[in-house]
This record gives sequence, structure tokens and C-alpha cells, in this order.
Amino acid sequence: MRIVVAIGGNALLRRGERPDATVQVDHIRAAAQALAPLALRHELIICHGNGPQVGMLSLESENDPELTHPYPFDALVAQTQGMIGYWLARSLRNAGVSKPVMSLVTQTLVDPSDPAFTTPAKFVGPGYPYEQARQLADRHGWTIAADGDRWRRVVASPAPQRIIEQESIDRLLDHDSIVICGGGGGIPVAEDGAGQLRGVEAVVDKDATAALLAVAVKADRLLILTDVPAVMERFGTPQATPLRRLTLDTRETRHFPAGSMGPKIAACRHFVGTTGRPAAIGALDAAAAVLAGDAGTVVVPGGPSDAGTGVTAGTTAELAH
Repeated sequence: MRIVVAIGGNALLRRGERPDATVQVDHIRAAAQALAPLALRHELIICHGNGPQVGMLSLESENDPELTHPYPFDALVAQTQGMIGYWLARSLRNAGVSKPVMSLVTQTLVDPSDPAFTTPAKFVGPGYPYEQARQLADRHGWTIAADGDRWRRVVASPAPQRIIEQESIDRLLDHDSIVICGGGGGIPVAEDGAGQLRGVEAVVDKDATAALLAVAVKADRLLILTDVPAVMERFGTPQATPLRRLTLDTRETRHFPAGSMGPKIAACRHFVGTTGRPAAIGALDAAAAVLAGDAGTVVVPGGPSDAGTGVTAGTTAELAH
């Protein structure tokens, strides 16, 4: 099968961890070991998040007294693509993957009039207690929002329209290469009337880019792998229950937080609705089981929802992460 895998940035740098290179490399090594069985048996395209990493680079840039202006987000996304892509490519080879592995710095076309620019929702950087986050927001002109019991910076996250390097990705896949691309959602760029590209101050959601890519390469599966085992009903409560199956024709009224699980569900729905093929959300360390349907949450075109949760048409359920 041809599989597009999206790895969450929080799976590579978990909440509360120091953003040291050694910490992230350890997580990426574990990620590569989980993905290696898939890479050996299937065609694999890997996208990765960069929220914690790009936020850290942005904060460093804003605090650098040698700079007249902080580096723009398009440049910072490019930096994280190179860093994380290198770590992934190296770790996949070290995990025994013998296929060619290519990490591409890719650009993602967005619409500069996208309403997302007026409603920032994409989390970047570390979490802080509210008072500290408010002080940082005042100092740097940030917009902040609650992420669980912490507060984080949020930035614009426009919808991806096209991957500029799509033809190169297709050619690499045709030669049985594993392709790492769309990192951090891709470098956000806009196009003028003359076809000239310019960087945009935003971070594209990597799940949305992964879904766009999965449709473009005619993938058989889209896997969104993160730091939680499944989509959870009543997340964060003693009654939390994993939802094993979601469908496009279910009419539940559900709330998926815009900065966390919401984009993952939306990406799966886009892929499934466009192609008729399944998508799944689950834990990175259970990648093979998620692909097999033995773990995580599967999203399919039709049929009943997860009966084990008691979720039926017309039910209101609160879901997060």
C-alpha cells in the first residue's frame, strides 16, 4: 500500500520536556523504530509537525539582540524541516530501512486572504502558566490560548492549497523512495499574479497538508500518529473512553478543539470523503497496530459509529486530543 503518515510535533517533544536536541533525537529514534516495519512493507510518505520546535526558534529569534527584526515564520519552518527531516532520515536508516530515504524542504501554497489570518489557532512553542504567558504576549505581541492547563502562543494557520514540489515528490515515489516532506505543514508561501512566490507569516497545519498530499499521491491510507492512543470521548475525565470508529455519515454534534484534535479529524474527513479510503488516528508507538485497525480510531466512509462508546446519531460528545 501507499501510506501517508503524519507525526505530531508533540510526539517528538512531549509536554513538559526540555527542548534539548538529545531529548528529541531519542523520540525520533523511537518513531523510526515504530515506522520501520511500515517502510519495509509499504510505500511511505512522512509529514511531521513542528509546533514546539518552531515556537522555540521564534522565541530565540525575538530575544536575539543582534537581529534588527526576528526571523519570519516561513524561514523558521524551513529550519525545522531541515532539522527534523535530517533526524528522521538518519534514524530510519539506522532502524534498518534499506530503501532510499529523501527529506525534502517543501513549500505549501496558501491564500493570503484566508480568514485564518484573523483568527490565530495553531499552537506553537512551549506551554506556560497563564500569568507568564500573558506577560510574554504583552512583550512580544503574541496571541495566546489555553492548551489544557497551560497557555501557549497561537498563530495563523491557513488552509493548504497545493504543495509546490508535488512533481518532485511523485518522481521520488515512482522510484520507491521513502519521502519526508510537508514538514510543519510546509513553508507557507503565497503567489502573486506573475507567479512569484513570497513567504507568509503563518504555520500551516501538518495534518491538513498530509491529507492534501495523501489525495495528490493517491494514497491507500492516511495515518495521523500522535501522543495519545485514540480519539477520546470525555477526554480528561474518569469516564474517558476511546472512540474506535468514526464515519462520515454520522450526525453527532461534537467539539474538536481547533488547536489539537480538531485538525486531525478534519484531515481524516477530507481524505476519506475525497478518496473513499480509510484514515486512522492513534499513538506513534503503535503505528503498525493503528494501520491494521487493532489500535487507535479509524475513520471510514459509512456504517455505524463506535457502538462501544454509546455514540449514535444525534448524540453530543465532547472530544479532545
